[in-house]
Amino acid sequence: MLLVWDIGNSNSVLGLYEGDQLRAHWRFITAEHTLDELRLLISGLLQLDGYSLDAIQGCCVSSVVPPLNHTVVEVCELTFGIKPMFIGPGLKTGLVIAVENPKEVGADRIVNCVGAIETYGTPLIVVDFGTATTFDAISSRKEFLGGIICPGIGISLDALFTRCAKLPRVDLVRPPRVIGKNTVSNITSGAVYGYADMVDGLIRRMRVEMEEQPKVIVTGGYAELIGEVASEVDHVDPFLTLNGLRLIFERNAGVAA
Repeated sequence: MLLVWDIGNSNSVLGLYEGDQLRAHWRFITAEHTLDELRLLISGLLQLDGYSLDAIQGCCVSSVVPPLNHTVVEVCELTFGIKPMFIGPGLKTGLVIAVENPKEVGADRIVNCVGAIETYGTPLIVVDFGTATTFDAISSRKEFLGGIICPGIGISLDALFTRCAKLPRVDLVRPPRVIGKNTVSNITSGAVYGYADMVDGLIRRMRVEMEEQPKVIVTGGYAELIGEVASEVDHVDPFLTLNGLRLIFERNAGVAA
C-alpha cells in the first residue's frame, strides 16, 4: 500500500492507497513534533484503523514546511523501512512549469495540478483553500501558467479578531442571509459571501487572461463551504492533493527525492 502525506502550514493530511483506491485518510495539526511523537502519531492512526505497518510499501510527501522534512524521512525509515519520495525538481509530473522561476512553485500546487489534469482534463483553474488560498492556471497544453496567492480565510478572520477587540471568534458557517442581524452573522456573512465573491471575481479575471474557458476545481479545508456559494466553481474535490501525490509516485516509481 502507498502512504501519501501532504504537509501544510496549518494542517497535514495522510492518505492510504491500495492501487488507485483511497482506503483511509487522516487530518492532524502540523507542528514541530519530535521524531518519537510523530512516529507514535502516524503508526497509531494506521493501527487504530486496522492497517499493518508492514503493508506500507511506499510513501510520497508534499511539504511546504522544510524544517519537518528530515523528521519525516526518519519516521518513514524507522517505522516502515522505506525512504519517502518528496515532490521536487527532477520528478516526472507531465506538467510544464511556464513561469519565471519554476523552483518557486510550491509542491502542493504542482500536486494539485497533476491530480486535476488527470481527473478533469484541461484547461483548468485550481483553487486550494489552505492557510493561504492559491489559484493555479493550467492551459490546454498542460502548462502551469502561474496564479494568485491570497491570505486564507482563516488568516483573514484571525486578523479581524486580533485587531478588533470587541469582535468575537465565530464558527465559520454559511449564514442564511447576506445582511446579518447580529454581530456573529455580520462576521460570517462577510467571511463567507465576501470570500466567495472574491473567488468568483478572480476566476473571471483569470479566464480573460487565459483566453480559454477552463473548468474550476476547488480543494482544501474550506472548499465545500466556499464552493457551494461561489458561482464560478465547477467541482469540489477534497482529495485532489492526495490523488496527485499518488499519480506522481506512480510516474516516478523507484526514484528517491
